Amino acid sequence: RTTAFPCATLLACTFDPDICYQVGRAGAEEMKENNLSVWLTPAVNIHRSPLCGRNFEYYSEDPYLAGTQAAAMVRGIQSLHIGACVKHLCCNNKETNRKDSDSRVSERAIREIYLRQFEIIVKTAHPYMIMTSYNEINGWRASESRALLDGILRQEWGFDGCITTDWWNYAEHYQEVNAGNDLRMPCGYPDRLEEALQKKLLTRGKLEKAARNILNLILKLD
Repeated sequence: RTTAFPCATLLACTFDPDICYQVGRAGAEEMKENNLSVWLTPAVNIHRSPLCGRNFEYYSEDPYLAGTQAAAMVRGIQSLHIGACVKHLCCNNKETNRKDSDSRVSERAIREIYLRQFEIIVKTAHPYMIMTSYNEINGWRASESRALLDGILRQEWGFDGCITTDWWNYAEHYQEVNAGNDLRMPCGYPDRLEEALQKKLLTRGKLEKAARNILNLILKLD
């Protein structure tokens, strides 16, 4: 049995990070009671349309408000060494055909609107995990985008945690590893990785880096 905490949109309406911190910590306590280690929250995609089926999971149409409130949630969760998994990176803007949709957007809009809340969270709350989105972004699947994962997330922002996919996406596993995605959920394709390794489409170093990030995550958990 778990608590039905207020949805993210209502938490954002409080404009009070301390409330989000308390909800995060209380949720982490329940995670411990249920022998769980990573909470797949907060979800911080932008409210672009009132018709989006998961708006209740998202905080706001404003990236600063979403980032500030969700960062407090992350700090509350991880105060008890339970992992917070921030999602969905990025531009997850609709539910219809979201595994095959392509979000066409300028770099400026991506950085100022669709990535800003993730940047705030990474730099101020240091989440253990980040989940990539199903969709493509300007023709590249989010989980296969080296520019997004290794470039912006790790090199620019300094993220040192574990990156995971969303469940059952349509991306190619070895391309995800090449891009810096560590974990494929709910299961990977080791035969495809082995084939890519033999064809020199993937290096052992990339695999070792992904394994190291997963092991480092495990060591952080209570």
